[in-house]
Amino acid sequence: MSHDFELVGSKTPSAQPVGGVLGIMVKLQAKINGTVLFVSMLALLAACLVLTQSVVMRYFLKVPTDWQDEVSVFLLIGAVYMCGAFVQAERGHIGISALEGLFSPAANRVRLLLCDIASLSFCTFFTYKTWSMLHEAVVEGQTSSSSWGPPLWIPYGLMATGMTLLCVQILLQILVSLKNMGAGK
Repeated sequence: MSHDFELVGSKTPSAQPVGGVLGIMVKLQAKINGTVLFVSMLALLAACLVLTQSVVMRYFLKVPTDWQDEVSVFLLIGAVYMCGAFVQAERGHIGISALEGLFSPAANRVRLLLCDIASLSFCTFFTYKTWSMLHEAVVEGQTSSSSWGPPLWIPYGLMATGMTLLCVQILLQILVSLKNMGAGK
């Protein structure tokens, strides 16, 4: 079964095909989003299996465990942050849909554009901070405080990569919106 994910998502009535370099970037981002979604689904499944194994080991076999909780947390962090761009492409983030019915389609396009610009501003700052945390973790050799002590660059790297993909997704949506508004669509 093949999924062809659009940039602006099926929930957005103003979704228009885009050509040129922007269209290539949109298609590439959609492919990246689809691949990341699949890998994130596997990460969620792995987290479920690891936690189930942990419960069986601790409660039924009376064998202490120390790594399963952190592995699960790292997998969940990766799945959540890495899927942000896909969710944004589908316009699946929490929104106030009541406003959508109050405005004309043209006003809704402007509303979405303004929301995307505000979201990009926030996400750009958050992305900068996650890359800073990743840099600190690598330079200082930071590890978690557990007895297992995995390196913290793993979750910070997943956060930074996921937030970067989200920023790229929002930027592409803004560019598509501006192009469509300029073309009178």
